[in-house]
Amino acid sequence: MSAAVDWLRTSTPGLLVLCGLAIAVLLLAIIRYKLEPFVALLLTGLALALAAGLPVSQIVGTALKSGDSLLETGFGSILGHIAVIIGLGTVLGAILERSGGADVLTARLLKLFGPKGAPVAMGVVGLIFGIPVFFDIGIFVLAPLIYVAAKRGGKSLVLYAMPMVAGLSMTHAFLPPHPGPVALGGLLGVSLGWLILMGLVCGLPGFVAAGLVWGSYIGKRVHVEVPDEFLVRPERVSDGPGATAAPESARTLEKPPSVSLIGLIIAIPLVLILGATFGSQLLDAGSKPLQVLTFLGTPAVALLIAVLVAFYLLGVRRGSTVQELGEITAESLRPVGMLLLVVGAGAFFGKVISATGIGNALAHTMSEAGLPVIVLAYLISCGLRIAQGSATVAIVTTGGIVAPLVAGQGYSQMAIALIAMAIAAGSIILSHVNDGGFWIISKFFNLTVKQTLQTWTVLETILSVVSFAVSAVLFAIVG
Repeated sequence: MSAAVDWLRTSTPGLLVLCGLAIAVLLLAIIRYKLEPFVALLLTGLALALAAGLPVSQIVGTALKSGDSLLETGFGSILGHIAVIIGLGTVLGAILERSGGADVLTARLLKLFGPKGAPVAMGVVGLIFGIPVFFDIGIFVLAPLIYVAAKRGGKSLVLYAMPMVAGLSMTHAFLPPHPGPVALGGLLGVSLGWLILMGLVCGLPGFVAAGLVWGSYIGKRVHVEVPDEFLVRPERVSDGPGATAAPESARTLEKPPSVSLIGLIIAIPLVLILGATFGSQLLDAGSKPLQVLTFLGTPAVALLIAVLVAFYLLGVRRGSTVQELGEITAESLRPVGMLLLVVGAGAFFGKVISATGIGNALAHTMSEAGLPVIVLAYLISCGLRIAQGSATVAIVTTGGIVAPLVAGQGYSQMAIALIAMAIAAGSIILSHVNDGGFWIISKFFNLTVKQTLQTWTVLETILSVVSFAVSAVLFAIVG
């Protein structure tokens, strides 16, 4: 018995078996028993640490001191990096949505592209609003615009919906301030500026292939009507005594902001972050201009500036009170808590994997098999995504497994960012019935399960494969 335990804890095959069992238990808990991913990741991480023979003091610390434990450093290291960014990104998205910015941008793009180019316009809307807005919120906000465009165009709802959801999915998987890319920045030690650059380079070809090419092809073959009830929008009943006020999102449409203003606010954090990234390459270390760019380009500071600008230009200047802005902020942040817990627990799970030496075992096995790290990262992420459905869980767990393989290998920031893009690409492949996004797409676009598999599932797979192919080619050149 002791010989078998020693084999599991010390040999390369044993450590790989232990890691495989831990991941299998994790997936079983989430898929079969519907355990909350946060709880499942925490339990599995603790069980793996004990099974690997790590000292209790290393796992959870002591009664007097626990700050150096795997539990606290696993949670703290990643949450300290992403909590502020995700929170501010969520608030920025809420302000943009409540202002009616999505509506005015869509109207302008539809006018620009014309009736025949309406699907492309919907894709551009998804890309632009996908930067500050989470995927599911983007669906909720933009779906009514898709219904109107499809009704006016007289064609299948699929033709207009697929480009838009491709844009939302691409930005959600590949670009900060979304949770997955931000978490990868902390786990792999790569700047968000490089993640933005490589996210655009790798994600945009995937968006074109999946959203525009595939969306146009399948939209002509799967015909879905827009139900009349989908077109109902809340309105003010009257302006007299006893009038029923429409929700805030509808009231803001009475005085929508300009397209240029919405574009400016979305561009602020991206420009500031990229300014710091390029400044570090072009300016002398320690120079005053570099210090200014670094401060302003810190993701938390850049997003805070964008949020304050949005508060004033989209809120205070247009008649909103500070109290109303506070209510919008509080409402938008409510769903963030569980998301942060899942990310933190995933980072803890990855920390345990690193501490057990499983990462080194994987590196040894990979080198023997001749499998490049970027391919391994993609395959692990694909497997986790297909098995348990959550892109965030797949990204964070894969990031924890791959991080020891990347550390100390002399990879450039660009090369590490490309590995992060491979992980992100794997996390969106083959969306099916265990993915919440699958059911959101099905519900909001009047699709049967079969139609959702034919359209959305294939779209996600094309987006994943094409984006990974771009990252792999670039990695072969620079890695």
